Amino acid sequence: MLLVTGATGTVGREVLRRLPEFTAGVPVRVMAREPGRVTGAPVAAEIVRGDFTDPRSLAGVLRGVHRALLLSLPSAGGDACFLRAARMAGVRHVVKLSAAAVVDVGAVDLVTRWQRRSEELLCGSGMAWTLLRPRAFMSNTLSWAGSVRRCGVVRALFGTSLNACVDPRDVAEAAVRALTGEGHEGRAYTLTGPGVLSAVDQTQQLAELLGRVLRFEELGVEQARAALAARYSAEVVQALLESAWRGREGSKCGVDGTVPALLGRPAGDFRGWAADHLGAFGAR
Repeated sequence: MLLVTGATGTVGREVLRRLPEFTAGVPVRVMAREPGRVTGAPVAAEIVRGDFTDPRSLAGVLRGVHRALLLSLPSAGGDACFLRAARMAGVRHVVKLSAAAVVDVGAVDLVTRWQRRSEELLCGSGMAWTLLRPRAFMSNTLSWAGSVRRCGVVRALFGTSLNACVDPRDVAEAAVRALTGEGHEGRAYTLTGPGVLSAVDQTQQLAELLGRVLRFEELGVEQARAALAARYSAEVVQALLESAWRGREGSKCGVDGTVPALLGRPAGDFRGWAADHLGAFGAR
């Protein structure tokens, strides 16, 4: 049996859409804290409630599971609980969504430290493992959608910083292939898009696709901190700002060829992702 966690998240939703192509005849279980929010799961999938911090719920979720996809919030505490339960349940292989920053020696922010610790726990668990290390998701630009619709403005910190951002649909396909295929045990995959873009570049491409003028406004550090504080805890906000500073220094520019090698096709670019999500930005 295969288990998919984090099924209501950005990557999890896309994983569920792709599973039927790769799992004919293989039972699938889907874990979510709120099962009613799960959409797009395979028709025969079993959808169950589970919580990364609740060992009792995990014991039931993991019963009979042989391979699991671990899509969790970046906290080593939750991952540690899940991995202990998975090992006790006899899970043989765990595919974990991590982050590209873990291999950057200059990345010492809290979120990256959490991811490193979670990777260490998995690699030392005795279970087979595969690590997926994506760069920033193209879908992060959806945070601009409200201001684009209202006033044609994109506001972001360090607008000329370059990032080899990745289409989350490519990350999902890589996850499904690692979860269902052979030969991925003990492998760590860095997942990027086909090139590097800045927020200014992305704004220009969105404007072209929407057929309207968009204006980019640079946020100051404290403005960015205030905007992030509406969504995240203070410690996570600080980690995100530290990550942004590293990006300004060029730490996120590396383009990796793993996505096309793993998927057998070119990595998706930002223009293609944006074209498929224009409705969010106000296109009719």
